[in-house]
Amino acid sequence: MPAVTVENPLALPRVAAPADAVARPVLSVTTAPSGFEGEGFPVRRAFAGIPYRHLDPFIMMDQMGEVEYAPGEPKGTPWHPHRGFETVTYIIDGIFDHQDSHGGGGTITNGDTQWMTAGSGLLHIEAPPEHLVVSGGLFHGLQLWVNLPAKDKMMAPRYQDIRAGSVQLLTSPDGGALLRVIAGELDGHKGPGITHTPITMIHATLAPGAQITLPWREDFNGLAYVLAGRGTVGAERRPIELGQAAVFGAGSSLTVGADARQDSRTPDLEVVLLGGRPIREPMAHYGPFVMNTREELQQAFEDFQTGRLGTIPAVHGMSEGGM
Repeated sequence: MPAVTVENPLALPRVAAPADAVARPVLSVTTAPSGFEGEGFPVRRAFAGIPYRHLDPFIMMDQMGEVEYAPGEPKGTPWHPHRGFETVTYIIDGIFDHQDSHGGGGTITNGDTQWMTAGSGLLHIEAPPEHLVVSGGLFHGLQLWVNLPAKDKMMAPRYQDIRAGSVQLLTSPDGGALLRVIAGELDGHKGPGITHTPITMIHATLAPGAQITLPWREDFNGLAYVLAGRGTVGAERRPIELGQAAVFGAGSSLTVGADARQDSRTPDLEVVLLGGRPIREPMAHYGPFVMNTREELQQAFEDFQTGRLGTIPAVHGMSEGGM
């Protein structure tokens, strides 16, 4: 799980919550069910079973892999539409190509993120490149859906290509954690992702026995999802492990710790921390569309069926599948 690493975390800016911060309690820990997406790649549904009032403004998140593909096995999904939200695809290991009907696209690999604002609607595809299909190899990533408020749902689509080298790197006071701020900000340190809905997205790696207590905006919710390893969440040290998500309650700091002993395959605790300002608007979600009313959903389907969300452009250097 390379993503972005550094030889000496202590050379990075250090972040810790102030002593008078109010610790966020852990409201729940849930286990993500496993399934398959698109043409058959394995996913964990990170937020399944969590009430939307705790997720808002996030809609869903899939952990894609971690899987070691044999030659000929790498998969994606067909061309498909989106309207009314943003998709965030973060590749930890492996490589994906992206293309959409609005002209966005590119190749992302270890530690890169593609941030697609679907807005008023487009078609897109994400697929392993042909050379990966031929050779096989390791693949691991996340796809997060972030809602847009009603006033922004019909905005023009936008694509952001966020390279691994632009991610803001931070550490804990003792250097036991590497914090990658992909979007939003942490203690005044801003990540490169530009968001319409205010959020923070962090990928943290904690060495065995390390603990972090981070300042967290009180107007944001708080979520943690474990990509690999075992640890605890909250000051109450509630156990959490691979494939589990924690929901934090109100407060101004959140705490995550890594168990002192990890297994040999995943030597560290890898966790994604998410926070966002709730939109608190009605949500109508069906398939690839996230709107505010049933009537808006029906209009989105009609617009897709009549070609108003765009047409499939010529595919350059991509396989026929994608996500």
